[in-house]
Amino acid sequence: MNKRQRTLAAAAVFIIFGAGVISCVHNTDDEEESNEQTTVGEEIQVNSTNNTVKVTSSTELAKEIAIGFNLGNTLDATSSSGVNSETSWGQPRTTKEMIDGIKSAGFKTIRLPVSWHNHIDDTSSYTINAEWLSRVKEVVDWAYQDGLYIILNTHHDNAGKASEVVSGSALYHPTSAAYSESSKFLKSVWTQIASAFNNEYDEHLIFEVLNEPRLTGTNFEWWFDANSSVCKEGANVLKSLEQDCLDAIRATGGNNASRYVLIPALSANPDAALSDCFALPSDSADDRLIVSVHSYRPYTFAMYDANNIDTTFDSADEAALKSDFEKLYNKFTKNGRGVVIGETSATNKGNLEERVKWAKYFFGTAYEFGMPSIIWDNGAYAVSTTSGEQHGYYNRSAQTWYFPTMIEAAMSAVGITSGKLTASN
Repeated sequence: MNKRQRTLAAAAVFIIFGAGVISCVHNTDDEEESNEQTTVGEEIQVNSTNNTVKVTSSTELAKEIAIGFNLGNTLDATSSSGVNSETSWGQPRTTKEMIDGIKSAGFKTIRLPVSWHNHIDDTSSYTINAEWLSRVKEVVDWAYQDGLYIILNTHHDNAGKASEVVSGSALYHPTSAAYSESSKFLKSVWTQIASAFNNEYDEHLIFEVLNEPRLTGTNFEWWFDANSSVCKEGANVLKSLEQDCLDAIRATGGNNASRYVLIPALSANPDAALSDCFALPSDSADDRLIVSVHSYRPYTFAMYDANNIDTTFDSADEAALKSDFEKLYNKFTKNGRGVVIGETSATNKGNLEERVKWAKYFFGTAYEFGMPSIIWDNGAYAVSTTSGEQHGYYNRSAQTWYFPTMIEAAMSAVGITSGKLTASN
């Protein structure tokens, strides 16, 4: 998620899941599905000193991810460069104790949003600052030592508009005009990330090539129209960019030759993923790609600020969410393709009881359809009449929880007994 409010116009369309005709004709080849079967728990020996990569299906791995926590507005913060950027959006510097607290609460997965464009030393080759890469590795290692699944991505590197992607800009944009330089940047960054995170890490480390790749500067930043030429072009260019990222990862060899990789559609919108415009890139590894979607739904309940009258979660909301999950299941999970809901949350409107109901239903029902959910945490926990982005759950400094009953409900819904969930004062 970006540190921003989505427009009402985009939201009005975004909450209508699958409305209209979902169809698209594009010039790229559709993904070729393999008929080969893998054995759950089989091990592949790799060029590694300490680790092996366990072979499982993408759907099985998705279930093992179970429930996760996003360390938002931290390594992805962009108000400055250098390692101090980590605190530039108001969150404290990450410590091992924070990661331990997430683990002890009962979470199985941590998603680490990371921005890279503000940490480039050489813009001609897009070389990542070594100190920044080392800092990211330190946090990844803490989570890995705790036995958590880790999703590592490129986060706020999307340009505000296509014309901003010029030589040395260290940004990308999913449009034809910006493709060449976008590709150069992403291939360089992912080659470096994948090289830094390879044989030391087994399947518990998962790469996510992009976060919410958006058509910023157009009318389709947050919603998808399968009949729009802008969306069709964006989907085709995005597939090429994601192919470039995946190829860069696989080319580093070792464990990365078979590492699991998350792939989003435009803006990580479920509607875009369900359209015929979306296709996964070709992969040299079998069944190692997982579809990534984000879902702040029902939108008026989950995102609008406290002035919005939608503060209750009712049976109509349940039916709408179930329909969302069924569509994703029928297209992907049912056909052997894993899906992860990489971000979800319900903003704080002073309606904790309703948010607990939402958490129990959302996380539990998605999991019944084979999809784990990862709660978004940006540190903003108080009720606001101006922001619908109040998604704070974890007091990272004190290792306590603002809404432990909400976290407990989500974990219980996926069959996990929560651990240490000390309430914040």
